[in-house]
Amino acid sequence: MTTTSGTTATDASAAPLPRRGVLPSLSGLLLGMFVSMLAATVVSTSLPVIIHDLEGDQAAFTWVVTATLLTTAISTPVWGKLADLVDRKLLIQLALVIFVLATAAAGFAQDTGTLIAFRAVQGLGAGGLAALSQVIMADILSPRERGRYMGLFGAVMAVATVGGPLLGGLITDSIGWRWNFYVAIPFAIAALVILQRTLHLPRRRRDRVSIDYVGIVLLAASVSLLLVWITGAGDSYPWWGVETALMVGGALLGAVLFVLVELRSREPLIPLSLFRDRTFTLSVVASIATGVAMFGTSVFLSQYMQMSRGASPAEAGLMTLPMIGGLLVASIVVGQLITRYGHWKPYLVAGSVLLIAGSSLLSTLHYDTPFVLVSVYMFHLGAGVGMTMQNLVLIVQNTARPQDMGAASSGVTFFRSLGGTIGVSAMGAALAASVTDLFASSQARLGAAIAGLGERGADVAAQLTSGTLPAVNTLPASVRVIVEDIYAQGISHSFLIAVPLAVISLIAVMFLPNRSLHRATTQERLAASEAGLATEAAGEAAAGSAAGIAATDAEASARPPRR
Repeated sequence: MTTTSGTTATDASAAPLPRRGVLPSLSGLLLGMFVSMLAATVVSTSLPVIIHDLEGDQAAFTWVVTATLLTTAISTPVWGKLADLVDRKLLIQLALVIFVLATAAAGFAQDTGTLIAFRAVQGLGAGGLAALSQVIMADILSPRERGRYMGLFGAVMAVATVGGPLLGGLITDSIGWRWNFYVAIPFAIAALVILQRTLHLPRRRRDRVSIDYVGIVLLAASVSLLLVWITGAGDSYPWWGVETALMVGGALLGAVLFVLVELRSREPLIPLSLFRDRTFTLSVVASIATGVAMFGTSVFLSQYMQMSRGASPAEAGLMTLPMIGGLLVASIVVGQLITRYGHWKPYLVAGSVLLIAGSSLLSTLHYDTPFVLVSVYMFHLGAGVGMTMQNLVLIVQNTARPQDMGAASSGVTFFRSLGGTIGVSAMGAALAASVTDLFASSQARLGAAIAGLGERGADVAAQLTSGTLPAVNTLPASVRVIVEDIYAQGISHSFLIAVPLAVISLIAVMFLPNRSLHRATTQERLAASEAGLATEAAGEAAAGSAAGIAATDAEASARPPRR
């Protein structure tokens, strides 16, 4: 098949994937998703211990998380656009290699700066895995069929999100936290082999491939400036000052230039024409709030369990199970219901309401809140994320053109990651400022408690004034209860940031067009589109030939007869 410039062509292998071939093709993709989730969750409950051992402060804790989320957000639309241009199978294998190598390298970090750097590289691979897994799923599963396989995705999420924190806690408590960064390597090797053997996708050929490098640089610069400002404002520099003007002004200028470049680019990183579709635009708005709820609360809930309830890393992993359970139950049950009945909007509305309820309830936490109540709050939040996270991508894929599937899917994922990144940065900055103020206002109580410890009080005072995160479960009971109360207040106040965004998400979901889910995969839609264009071209050619013949006949009849 011949192609014209800027169009996509598929070879003979573009036939729709037989239904019996879905499970083998999904196996490598599922294992790759498991690797990325395991590598992230296995470290999550150990972060307070890691930051303490590397002598980092609350800002370092926030940046270890934010660095990964930042590069994930920035790289997601890049990977998504590449998925519309080159071989998707090769791309997801490359993303997996980058992710695992960077994760393993982070295990050798000797200070928080090095750890943050390797976590940033890790995010580049994570962005690819997040974007490409969604795009490839659309290649082999139609939107209506997706729920039928949610049990498999739910099982992978369950093993990774439940087993990861538990495994990470056990490794940290037994042989040391550095081994958390190496545990995903054998699974990654297995995923690469299985992807190579089982994932068979049509090859996509482009006459001329153009990468929007200027757009990539402008996007990275504007997002990075915004996050650096949010993280340091109110601590390293005032909210209103020269630094704020320079960074916010630079971020706005970069965003404006990015839009101008995208309007003129032949292959824009994020096609602005996507925003003409109301489903895409409103899904982006809703995804930002989902990202804040998913990333922000999960990060600081783990810190709450250890800093405010004195839990060990392994115990913290167990204590967050209600949120994970809510996410899994909601995503699996809702996926099956969507496949059976074809209705999706009621579940998105219900999920958005649960996000508001969960975020609001978590903002009321204290260090001595009964754990039954904490579990109920976490379950509400997890169920809200489970109902909204994947379904927002699903409805965008349902309306996007097959040629723009990579850019559309990664666009929603990008804004979700961006929302999570900004949310973690804002919540971390609010937490750091709140903890600093609370320590200052609690000096009298802390001083009295430390004085009652005798000679041991000097060591405790040195730990609390060092600037590093304290190991709360090692503090004497009289001091620990004060420190736990301080961190509980700071973390619960930071959860308030997610509440107004969750309200905005509900409003956006309410206005989403309620379109039915179709039963064709991306490849089937693309093949149908190409067949339609070919038929139309053939019809035009036939009409042109008929017109030409008629004109010739008319010309011939108009000539005088030969003598």
